[in-house]
Order: sequence, then C-alpha cells, then structure tokens
Amino acid sequence: MEPDQKSPTLSSLLGAAGRLLPRLRRGDLDDRDPDAIRELLPGLWLLISTWYRPDVRGLHHIPESGPALIVGNHTGGIMSPEVMISQLAVTSYCGVERPFFQLAHRMVLNSPLAPILRRFGTVEADPENGHTVLAEGGLLQVFPGGDYEVYRPTSQSGIIDFGGRKGFLRLALRHDVPVVPQVTIGGQETALFLTRGDRLAQLLHLDRLFRLKVLPIVLSAPFGLTLPFAPFLPLPAKITIAYLPPIDLRAAYGDDPDLDVVYTDLVATMQDVLSALQSERRLPVIG
Repeated sequence: MEPDQKSPTLSSLLGAAGRLLPRLRRGDLDDRDPDAIRELLPGLWLLISTWYRPDVRGLHHIPESGPALIVGNHTGGIMSPEVMISQLAVTSYCGVERPFFQLAHRMVLNSPLAPILRRFGTVEADPENGHTVLAEGGLLQVFPGGDYEVYRPTSQSGIIDFGGRKGFLRLALRHDVPVVPQVTIGGQETALFLTRGDRLAQLLHLDRLFRLKVLPIVLSAPFGLTLPFAPFLPLPAKITIAYLPPIDLRAAYGDDPDLDVVYTDLVATMQDVLSALQSERRLPVIG
C-alpha cells in the first residue's frame, strides 16, 4: 500500500455494503385498499382467531370519529401478532372506510406479511407519515418501543419498555389528538426471545445501515435458532389486547405538558394493565 493511501475504515466498508444492498420499500399511504380489506377481513379474522385465539377488549374507547393516536406496546418479533390482530379488530369495529394506519419498521414492510399489511394501512414509521394521517383526520397506531421492545427477552414479556422514546407525545400534541393506550400480552410467547443483541448491533453500525438498534437471538419453530429478523412459525400463543380510555393530554396536563411526566404516567398506566393481564395467564402459550 502506498504511503499516502488510507486503509478503509469499518464505517466506510459498511457504507459501501449498504449501498450495494437492495433498497427496501418504505410503504405508501395510498397502498391502503378498502375494497381489498373488505374481501380479506373475514378469512383473515377466521385464520387469526383459530391460531391466536385473540381476546380484544375496550374497543369502545376508540373515539367514534376524528383523528386519534393509538399507542401500543410491541411484541412477538418480526411477526408481531398484535399488528394484524389490531388491524382486523379496529377495522371491524370502526368500519372499512374509516382511515386507519399503523406505523411499522421498514423490515416489517418487507416481511412475508407485507403485502397484506400494506393493504390494511401499514406504512413506515416515518414522522411525515404520522403527521399526514392525523392532519387528514385518520386513526394512527404507533409502537414507540419499536425493534427495541419487540425483541425484548421473553423473560421480560410483562414489561412495557418504550426505551424512553417520546416522539409520539409530540405528535399527539402537535395535532391535539387524544391518545388511546393499547396493551398487548402473549406475543413474547410465540418464540423464545433470548436477547436483543443491542450492543452487537451498535458495534456493527446496524443503526446506520438499517435503522436497527438490535440483533436478536431467537429460538423458534420449526428449526430452532432463527437468523436475526428472519420470519418464523409463531407458536399459537393466546393474544390479549386491551384498549384504555382516551387521554386528552392538554386537558390532563395543561397547555404545555411536561413530556417526562406524561411519559412516566402513561407507561405506568399501561404497565398496571399489562401486569393485570399477566396475572390472568395460567400457562405460557395456552394463556
């Protein structure tokens, strides 16, 4: 190597590798298709009901009209059963024509379930998508914990963990919409989630390449050790989802709410419900 030549750094090599990888689809708000939803909903609900035996509570807490922000804890790795279950449940309750969108990681939007999720309104977790949905009067569902929470170890299945992310609160305040908490249990029983692998992900700069904060290690059916972010056959764990009464942030916390206080209160409220749901479960998977 010539003296004036510099050896490539890890960052430069990763950047070059990232440019060579196929670009992942971001998702589009126009992909939501009410006609397709109307056709697919009965069959999908039958399939999901048979596999996960969902128990969905409190749908009446979702405002009957106007925009609202549904905030949920995230479970079950890339298969995230609560995403499709909530899509089907909320759409059935509110009607196909009511615009209902969900923000998800780009990896989910390129998973085997992506074609169906897109038609039901799943788009990339991009702030502009969130602003557009609420500005146009739609229902928006977000999972603040993202990949950090969805791959938490199975031993922590009874813990709400948004990782301190508060962007969803700023979104709700900007559009002055109510926040509807959604609490899910059961997803962490669809496989054995051993570790997030967040330190390894940071070492490999995955956050720069793929916006990934974790590199999880998962044991799942049918082959055991599953490659990170690879689809797997989820165990038929019973999924329970509870919607809580909507929260008007300014009415509850004043015109200029302290986000740290709001965040702490919201997580605590959801944690109380999750702990109660966990106490109802007699056996893993069976529920």
